[in-house]
Amino acid sequence: MARSTPGATRQHLVETATRLFAERGFDKTSTADIQRACGLNPGSGALYKHFPSKRALLEEIVRQHLAGISDSSRQAAALPREPEKALPAVARLVLDTMRQDRAALRIIFRELEPFPDLLDQMWHGVLGSVYTVATEWIASGVRRGEFQVEDPEATASVLLASLTYYPILEALVGHTPGDVGEEAFLSAWTKQARLSLGLKDR
Repeated sequence: MARSTPGATRQHLVETATRLFAERGFDKTSTADIQRACGLNPGSGALYKHFPSKRALLEEIVRQHLAGISDSSRQAAALPREPEKALPAVARLVLDTMRQDRAALRIIFRELEPFPDLLDQMWHGVLGSVYTVATEWIASGVRRGEFQVEDPEATASVLLASLTYYPILEALVGHTPGDVGEEAFLSAWTKQARLSLGLKDR
């Protein structure tokens, strides 16, 4: 069997720590727990060959989550410009992306309070990657005469907040808003988004 490369071991530590932090909490997960779950000797200190501390491992989880958000924002920017195609595509992209990072969402909303610098990093990363892109997309539609919106920034905030609440609640409590099914939610969100943008409902 081929031996794991340092990069593969490092990523395995990140993925395992993400799962354990989400399940048990940051404080209740020891470095020995992470090493054991990775198949490493719990007393070997192998984790410290890749990360100087458990806190550094948490920082990497946040960094990778933000990188995923940034990548999804780039994908959204490349979607069709036409609202009829773009709105359902963006909604699906957001839900699918956030569902893939369910464990990371639990960590971010439950474990970062003692780390205000990481919370600040997380917020500015989301603001730059998601809200800025959405605001500019709406503002561009206004300039082209496609959207009737007085405040693109506030409208982007409302639309994104309502959309992201679905996977966040699902990750935190295991239920969706009102226990509504995904397809029904996406259909209703798309209709409301059209109204918010001043588009005629079909």
